[in-house]
Amino acid sequence: MSYQALYRVWRPQSFEDMVGQEHITKTIQNALMQDKLSHAYLFSGPRGTGKTSAAKIIAKAVNCERAPVSEPCNECDACRGITNGSISDVLEIDAASNTGVDDIRDIRDKVKFAPSSVTYKVYIIDEVHMLSTGAFNALLKTLEEPPSHVIFILATTEPHKIPATIVSRCQRFDFKRISSQSIIGRMRQIVDANGTEVDEEALQLLARAAEGGMRDALSLLDQAISYSDEKVRVEDVLSVTGSASQKHLSEMAEAFLEKDVSKALTLSTELLHQGKDPVRFLGDLIYYYRDMLLYKTAPQLEELLERVSTDEDFARLADATAAEDIYAIIGQLNAAQQEMKWTNHPKIFLETTFIKICYQKQEGISSQAGNPSVEPLMQRIEQLEQELKKMKESGWSSNGPSSQTEAEAPREKRVIRGQGGASQTQVKEMLKKAKKPNLVQLKGMWGEILDKIRSEKVSAYALLSGAEPVACSDQIFLLSFQHEIHRQMASQENNRSYVESAVYSTIGKNLSMLSMLDPEWQKLKADFIKEQQQGQPSSEEKEKTEDPLIAEAIKLVGDDLIEIKEEED
Repeated sequence: MSYQALYRVWRPQSFEDMVGQEHITKTIQNALMQDKLSHAYLFSGPRGTGKTSAAKIIAKAVNCERAPVSEPCNECDACRGITNGSISDVLEIDAASNTGVDDIRDIRDKVKFAPSSVTYKVYIIDEVHMLSTGAFNALLKTLEEPPSHVIFILATTEPHKIPATIVSRCQRFDFKRISSQSIIGRMRQIVDANGTEVDEEALQLLARAAEGGMRDALSLLDQAISYSDEKVRVEDVLSVTGSASQKHLSEMAEAFLEKDVSKALTLSTELLHQGKDPVRFLGDLIYYYRDMLLYKTAPQLEELLERVSTDEDFARLADATAAEDIYAIIGQLNAAQQEMKWTNHPKIFLETTFIKICYQKQEGISSQAGNPSVEPLMQRIEQLEQELKKMKESGWSSNGPSSQTEAEAPREKRVIRGQGGASQTQVKEMLKKAKKPNLVQLKGMWGEILDKIRSEKVSAYALLSGAEPVACSDQIFLLSFQHEIHRQMASQENNRSYVESAVYSTIGKNLSMLSMLDPEWQKLKADFIKEQQQGQPSSEEKEKTEDPLIAEAIKLVGDDLIEIKEEED
């Protein structure tokens, strides 16, 4: 198979070919010319931004027969051998496949031998964060003081996973995402060299979909060329990437501006029928409004726009949309995009989000300012506020027929709240109906209940790691927690419903969940028992019937924890 992908054919062979990383290439070129190259480098940054390409260019530059040079000549035997991989002194190692201590020990044992065909041995370790802890420890000493003929270049997309002891032994360079303009320029150079016709807007869409990665951009370009006939058009790129065109984005923005819910829903349905990804569509909208905000606040910085071209529709919508509305829409779209990743019904979620945005704009203050139809309503509200103020000043609230009820209402609101959102009074009422068999059954099945929760929602299971059932009636069960943050999050509707559902499917009872911190539960339990003692029956009644206090205590905590002593006469 003779065909090679574009990103392989056009892989940078010199620092000049590297796009968007001038802050790194200039520093390294100066070090090469001044013979101040470090013995170890750490290249970090997003995928497809040129980390391993830069490492191979360094390997060629230090071993070039014309060294010292700022650029490899790519003509001598050393440069050509490193390019085609025939020189064994330059090793490119995938740490994802060589994670063990033995792999690194093998490197450590071989670095002491001099290179066989070039001046420097260069070890390029890609995805170095995948190494095990033992492998990192085996690398430490060699990385700190390697032989003078060895250079280590480590590359990673996740630098936070690399031990600080490794990072401190390297010169670190952070590769950044490549701008859309730089990606478009490089792609235009490639298609011109290949004689391929591509629409300008198609290049913009490819750069937008690549999200700062040159390799991703060239892979998408390769797909689009294969998909198209003679010329790569916008429709071809949209089909390949699943993105929405700027025309569709502008139409959606116009629907938001006009508060046209019907138009917004029609557009979203049309795009989904075309196979567009809802999450990506929301991302495209977020970038559209980001560029709109930038264009609106700093129109002279048009070159910083990442996702749009400033056509007539975009400029008109930017002028007509208030900055406050743009902030609000971006916030809602961003929140919806995060939550949509966990829903099983993205279409419904997308439509709900668009409806909210339209109605929020209808009800927003900025949209209503100067609207003649709203002014009478605002005047009426102001008139009612004045009348209410006069009634309060005349003492109406104290003389009304419901004054006693109103006076008592605040006291009800000041009832001490339990940590599960229920008052202590509510919990005590539940305890009066609690039964030991219910609690024994719940505790006995608690492990199975947790297993069911874990299979459905691991995050909810993690919150219950320190919780245990402490009381259970026929309708309610109470969980005690060790940590407040776990209790709060477990009590939220989206987590509590999983717990209650698991309880129902396990023991066959539809129980509601309450929660408390363990210290508060211990105090409430003691207070509850004390209150029961104060209300116990006389000694004659004890002789006739079973002591209700003892029965209540046994029902609450179990007869194995109760000791009954008769009073001596």
